[in-house]
Amino acid sequence: MMKMSYNLDLSSGFNGTRLRTPDHSSCSGMCSDCVQECPALCEIGLSAIRGEEAAYPSHPDGSQFASEKKYPFNFSDFNINGRVFGAQGLPEDPDVAHPLSVDLKRSLGSIYPVMQKMPIILPAVAKLNWKDYYAGAAMSGVSAVIGEAVVNKDKDVVFSNGKVTSSPLIKEMLSSFRNYERGYGDIVLQANYDDVSYGVLEYAIEKLGVKSVELKLGQAAKGIQAISKKLQYEEAILLRAKGRLVFPDPDSEEVLKLIASGFKPAFRAMGRLPMYTEESLAGYIRDLRSFGAKRVLIKVGGYDKNDLELVLKIASEASADLVTFDGAGGGTGDSPCKMMNEWGMPTMFLESIVWDIMDKMKKDGKTLPCTAITGGFSLEDSVFKGLAFGAPYVSFVGLCRAPMAAAMFGKMVGEGINKQEIPPSVKKFGSSSEEIFNDMQELCMLYGKDAKNIPMGAVGLFSYLARVSFGLKLLMALNRKFCIEYIDRSDLIPLTKPVKKLLKEPWL
Repeated sequence: MMKMSYNLDLSSGFNGTRLRTPDHSSCSGMCSDCVQECPALCEIGLSAIRGEEAAYPSHPDGSQFASEKKYPFNFSDFNINGRVFGAQGLPEDPDVAHPLSVDLKRSLGSIYPVMQKMPIILPAVAKLNWKDYYAGAAMSGVSAVIGEAVVNKDKDVVFSNGKVTSSPLIKEMLSSFRNYERGYGDIVLQANYDDVSYGVLEYAIEKLGVKSVELKLGQAAKGIQAISKKLQYEEAILLRAKGRLVFPDPDSEEVLKLIASGFKPAFRAMGRLPMYTEESLAGYIRDLRSFGAKRVLIKVGGYDKNDLELVLKIASEASADLVTFDGAGGGTGDSPCKMMNEWGMPTMFLESIVWDIMDKMKKDGKTLPCTAITGGFSLEDSVFKGLAFGAPYVSFVGLCRAPMAAAMFGKMVGEGINKQEIPPSVKKFGSSSEEIFNDMQELCMLYGKDAKNIPMGAVGLFSYLARVSFGLKLLMALNRKFCIEYIDRSDLIPLTKPVKKLLKEPWL
């Protein structure tokens, strides 16, 4: 049998590069016929003129990214099962047990649980249309996460003795959620290693009333922290004064000599790699609770299996409220191009590893932490499969790129309505927000007269999640399961031998 190559060609949507020929080498990814007078700009050509800059996407601020690689298997290798007898979770009464009576609610948190309208979280974002992302999450009754390094983006942030004492941007992000919350879900503030050293979480808990925090140990598409583009000396000095890691050190004698001789060194600012130990991470989780945090979450990517085992061990012993595992292939704000395509465990494989670890922990009598899986999920079919494949150990699915796309599209449509420049693809539904956005009536019931002031991007996200919720209820009713806790691996039909093996039990 011929073996398929999973190597990408040296062209990418990340940076607008392309090959000259339709065929490329399955080994190198280069054109099979590489010529000197090439009219195209492949990744090698871009690297030849831009150097280190070519390792990252070209326009990170206005885009979100995901892997371009085709993996050997994914959730499409499953079909969804169906049943015609019985009703789990409700009486066997057709007037009672129907799709709209399916209960999707699930609580997040162990000591201080918060109820959610559905088993979905919106993972970390701190760019693009974040205002509507957080607002839409609150309206939909799910938790959303403010991404790492917000203080690096906050032009008005105030530091004192290396610690954050004021961040108007974090305050504004929190308000975007709180203005629309209705008793479900929470807004979570994420912190990377630098944020921890700046005391961002302590500040947010004590001064801004943050109740849920998340420690970031990495994500699927970015196993390292961000590295800036080249900086001028003045920028490097300012960032160094704020405690950022800057290379080379702008205060060093060598750099000062170069500047005095007329040279202009280029500087890079970078985030510090997490250097936790088992003791320090568990200790910091306890500290956060003593500061007033009600829920402490952990975010980790598809790292080595030993690392995943250690994270779950720490989460179990320190009573972390949720561990989110981020699989390769999902979305990211700004990561090295090759890392997005070639690093980490694909989501389905990662979830299988987590399932194995949790199953062993259960057999050993360990306390099981609540977990979530994210990385490439978009609509109700993939959410259902992610929950079923992870059952009974994975409780939530993270949706990120798709809800942000809904928030951006809703915002664009809203602006078109205001300018009377509605996109042709949308105009067929009407010309006003009430005609175009099908869920405006429900929002009026929830928020009364204030509904008319809700940003259309937030309405777009609310409607998107309403569709996912409705679709999930249909699939659950199809399997005669009327409460989320009854979803399990028997609800999946494996289509290939590899994924049949991953189910860990006989099927058919």
